[in-house]
Amino acid sequence: MTLRLTTGEHVARLFIDRADRRNAFNQAMWEQLPELVLQAMADPAVRVLTVESAHPGVFCAGADIAELLANKDDAQWRAANQAAINRAQHVLARADKPVIAFVDGDCVGGGCGIALAADIRVATPRARLGITPAKLGLVYPLHDTKLLVDLVGPGQAKRMLYTGMLLDAHEALRIGLVDEIADSPGHLEDVIAANSLHSTSGMKRFVRRVLDGQADDDAETLEVFAQAFTGPDFLEGTSAFVAKRKPEFK
Repeated sequence: MTLRLTTGEHVARLFIDRADRRNAFNQAMWEQLPELVLQAMADPAVRVLTVESAHPGVFCAGADIAELLANKDDAQWRAANQAAINRAQHVLARADKPVIAFVDGDCVGGGCGIALAADIRVATPRARLGITPAKLGLVYPLHDTKLLVDLVGPGQAKRMLYTGMLLDAHEALRIGLVDEIADSPGHLEDVIAANSLHSTSGMKRFVRRVLDGQADDDAETLEVFAQAFTGPDFLEGTSAFVAKRKPEFK
């Protein structure tokens, strides 16, 4: 099994588990990824999802180049591969609940795309991130390119795409490619999981709307804001604040 999902108290973990190929993604993995993400989103106990390697020292080496070479002349396979990658990235980037990518070691090409699709990227000091299609004569997908530009801006995105160079964790942090350097995502996932899922998922949808071009409220966003005041999480959160205790969101 090259991808697997585990669930603990309020936290689901999606492990990439293909150590013999440095966690490179093949077609089956691209097809499986969105199904596991949707499974985690459908679990009412889950408040945050992490994506991480099952093995220390490598996050994901990108696409399985051997598989790409074996099928380069098969137009039907190439179309199916492109569709699977696009769906996986779209589902991950628009998952209903917060997603943290924990990057330990190399995170390259399609692997970097997976990290880009998460809400937050935590890297270890030995992480290296890069996007290398220019070294292979390929073109990075438009959706993933937009995720990159949204994070680091067009100048840094062009630098990464045109050179294909690998950035160390500190350089990635400097340009906004990762959000934090740490040995685990534990503190972030604990804080997020303790907060209101109604709040975090609602604000995640708002951020996605902004990134997709929306700048002003519409009837739906105004309704989401207004309805929060009548929900059980608002009552629990404000009651806990007044009582000077930790909230216990259900």
